[in-house]
Amino acid sequence: MRILKIVGWIALSALVICVALFAFSYYNYFGKFPEDRNKYSDYIGHIDQETALLNDVFTLCGEGAIYKTHHGAPKDAYNGGKNTFKKRVLESYKTNGATESGYVNFRFLINCEGNPGWFEVLEIDMNYEKTNHNPEMVSQLLSITSDPTNWSIYKVGEDPVNYYHYVSYRIENGKITEILP
Repeated sequence: MRILKIVGWIALSALVICVALFAFSYYNYFGKFPEDRNKYSDYIGHIDQETALLNDVFTLCGEGAIYKTHHGAPKDAYNGGKNTFKKRVLESYKTNGATESGYVNFRFLINCEGNPGWFEVLEIDMNYEKTNHNPEMVSQLLSITSDPTNWSIYKVGEDPVNYYHYVSYRIENGKITEILP
């Protein structure tokens, strides 16, 4: 009876291993969606240096590794915290007659010295359709966002590193109503 239990457990273990190997093989050969490397050639958080704004005086540190690419660094990024950043933005921003509503989104990198650069701008309306807002308003927001006093130096261990970040401004009738994240 005891030998029968041992043989049963061995057979069951072998069956589980075979099913797992079959499932793994099936997924890799038939179940996975194919990658379109031509359409999606870059990693999440990639910013094209050739088309980015403020790239002429910005350099990445070290070997160019970039941290926080999947979600940005909201808690770590703001020098003095997000509330300090929000206060600086709201004190600096002037509507200058702008009446647009929508979002102005900035994606950018911050190097190991705490200097931001390589900005990409996405402007959308309240229906999330791509649009062009008042250039003066966008330029002013870029100037405020790119101020190095807003950004902290992020460290991994003891070493300062480059990191990815984004800021979205919700604008209603030319006024900032929300700053995300």
